Amino acid sequence: MTSSDQTQPQIPLREALAYWLKLGFISFGGPTAQIAMMHDELVEKKRWISERRFLHALNYCMLLPGPEAQQLATYLGWLMHRTWGGILAGTLFILPSLLILIALSWIYLEFGQTPLIAALFEGIKPAVTAIVIVAVIRIAKRSIRHAILAWLALLSFIAIFVFNVPFPLIIVSAGLIGFWLGQRRPALFAQQAHTPSHHADSANKALIDDHTPTPEHARHDASRLYRQLSLGVLLWLIPIVALTLIEGWKSLYPQIAWFFTKAAFLTFGGAYAVLPYVFQGAVEHYQWLTAPQMMDGLALGETKPGPLIMVVAFVGFLAGFGNDTVLGGIGFWGGALGAFVATWFTFLPSFLFIFLGAPLIESTHDNLRFTAPLTAISAAVVGVIANLGVFFAYQVFFPKGFSGGLSVFALLICLGSLVLMLRFQWGVIRTLGLAGLLGILFATNGGLFS
Repeated sequence: MTSSDQTQPQIPLREALAYWLKLGFISFGGPTAQIAMMHDELVEKKRWISERRFLHALNYCMLLPGPEAQQLATYLGWLMHRTWGGILAGTLFILPSLLILIALSWIYLEFGQTPLIAALFEGIKPAVTAIVIVAVIRIAKRSIRHAILAWLALLSFIAIFVFNVPFPLIIVSAGLIGFWLGQRRPALFAQQAHTPSHHADSANKALIDDHTPTPEHARHDASRLYRQLSLGVLLWLIPIVALTLIEGWKSLYPQIAWFFTKAAFLTFGGAYAVLPYVFQGAVEHYQWLTAPQMMDGLALGETKPGPLIMVVAFVGFLAGFGNDTVLGGIGFWGGALGAFVATWFTFLPSFLFIFLGAPLIESTHDNLRFTAPLTAISAAVVGVIANLGVFFAYQVFFPKGFSGGLSVFALLICLGSLVLMLRFQWGVIRTLGLAGLLGILFATNGGLFS
């Protein structure tokens, strides 16, 4: 046994797994709320990890494409209990969400056209539009620190809104601009240091404290990195080859796998950043679902625990449900397989980013060659999400097009939701609940949706 193993704190694995499972069922409210839950429990209450080490892990996850809250859970599970700890933490964080969303997707397709459910969604859709607007505001506050980044956000909005530039091209262009600016004007991308926590005195140190030696498994090891990378490639390659051999490359499930693999590498800025890409591909290119269904899926994604990016399972379910395939067949099992395939290929890279990158991050975290492009990408993402908000607003406020007139009901629900979330700090679930109730009330009183 090495000295690092002897000094590594022992956090009970059973207790950790119980916490990750509980988190998977209670993690409502999006990444900010989920990260706050982990901080409150692991840093403040259990004292498993110190404030500074928690923030260090969070900073890395914020730089990555993918759902930062799920990646943070994976990182902390890996730090405490090696690779299997990370796998179990990250999986338990998303598994309840996947199962719940499959059930909700089936209910939506089977009963979504009934008057009660339809009225519920008519109330929720304007609130979802408000949620996207709030996301733009909050991400902008975090990402846009000076005028150049604001211009990047504006240009990205114009590019996708006016010229319909593909989302990946916007991301690549923003990254190149950020790299160029980072070399010439590095002060633009200077990172503010986090203030160390002062609440933990020597009598109440965390089990993994600021000065706890890095455990052996968290140190960079080239041979381990290559093994994990090889395993990750196999976990991606074997399923997609099997799906292709059974169904054919142009068939549904291999296309779902390939599409969401690409999406997994483009989600800088969280789930709202990838939604425009998913919309362009799933709605406009593949036509797996319609634009109104995409909005309904986002509403469902907001009402269940876990990462919002799990809306990909809704997309996969609707794609599989309506397509008669060799593996799934039409109906529930085809939809469930589509949801699982979409989830597998969306989240597999997130696990790899942690296991491959976390041991290396100490030497690259403050390097502008890495942080400047990602900062520029985060700014461009603001413009892309703003475009999504405009699109949703049009769909909700003018459900029959401009010629059909403005839906005053939808506009009032959206404005009211904005006031509740921005002024009174209402959470997503509470806001959606009230909006859905108002939708039902208005429907039972004659229907005021136009």
